[in-house]
Amino acid sequence: MEETEIIEKPDNSWKIQTLVIGGVLGALVGVGAAFLLTKRGEQKGAPLAIPPGKGVQLGVMVAGLFRSLLSLGDD
Repeated sequence: MEETEIIEKPDNSWKIQTLVIGGVLGALVGVGAAFLLTKRGEQKGAPLAIPPGKGVQLGVMVAGLFRSLLSLGDD
């Protein structure tokens, strides 16, 4: 008789769960931010325009947030 090897697959369910939860939370935060921006535009009575300087500042803050998230697992 031949011996058959049992190959166990690694449990990757935590990866899928992390991606789904992160995607849902990211979508909720994005919709919330868009809602607040549109409300501000309605209050001012004009479409909201983000100046380039503020856009760069926001981009740097988001990059800092990603960097902080990536360092969560480091000891």
